[in-house]
Amino acid sequence: MFDFRQLRYFVTVAEELSFTRAALRLHISQPPLSQQIQALERDLGVLLLERSKRKVALTEPGKVFLEQARQILAQAELARTRTADAAAGHSGQLRLAYTLSVSFHPALPRTLLRHRQMAPGVDVQLREMNNAPQFAALLANEIDVGFVRTEPRHLQDARKLRLRMIDRERLMLALPSSHPLAARDRLHMSEVAGAAFVTQPREMAATLHDKLTTLANAAGFQPRTVQQAQQVSGLLALVAAGLGVALVPATMRAVHLAGVSYVPLADHGAELLLAVASRADEASPVLTQFLSTVDEFARDSGNL
Repeated sequence: MFDFRQLRYFVTVAEELSFTRAALRLHISQPPLSQQIQALERDLGVLLLERSKRKVALTEPGKVFLEQARQILAQAELARTRTADAAAGHSGQLRLAYTLSVSFHPALPRTLLRHRQMAPGVDVQLREMNNAPQFAALLANEIDVGFVRTEPRHLQDARKLRLRMIDRERLMLALPSSHPLAARDRLHMSEVAGAAFVTQPREMAATLHDKLTTLANAAGFQPRTVQQAQQVSGLLALVAAGLGVALVPATMRAVHLAGVSYVPLADHGAELLLAVASRADEASPVLTQFLSTVDEFARDSGNL
């Protein structure tokens, strides 16, 4: 059976219509080139080239075989390229989840943009998902990687997962701009002990909800929730309406809403981690490439 080398030799001779020029182009001597073409013809059982002292010409079967040989070589090169891309993590599929609050952090859009530039052949499937469901989906192999705001609650789950820390984001209070504390450079939680709070339901934002309780308890009070909103935009609208104050990550400052002011909290522990979670035993090229992009972002941001 003929091989790829014979196909390349034949295509070169057919394009040059000269064994001498073809040998020069292939950087081989003419005798072995002629021998390989003859072996190809014997294998096929047809004459591909008419040879004379003055010229070389393609036979009719030679013209048909030239078209097929070019297609075979092109397909082989495509297979080589796609295999190399897959090995480098530049093609394939990546199932990625993220919590709602991560949408406002630059880590998500910048990492996705950089990864798309590095690996345009990867099909990234995005899903919005809370922290606990993300950990469960990772363990069930339903997603490949997730942007999370907390660590796994159970030790056995933590052992099966790996977390890359990206940021420890400061927490802020979103206050009505008319609030007496709205112009402050920073606040302590104790200063809003008597304030009304607006929150998202715990099932929508468990980590932030629990942070509010923890920080308030450390300051000596129980937060008083007067209203809830399903979405962050609705939460800030309630703040703008003067119905209460809200605990939010610092990146929420990117949401400019009339009537809302953001003041950083100075309390110890007033921060929200941001990490990328994946299975500890997963080492696919696509995931490895994405995680290297995450590390690059973290280094550029000064968080590594």
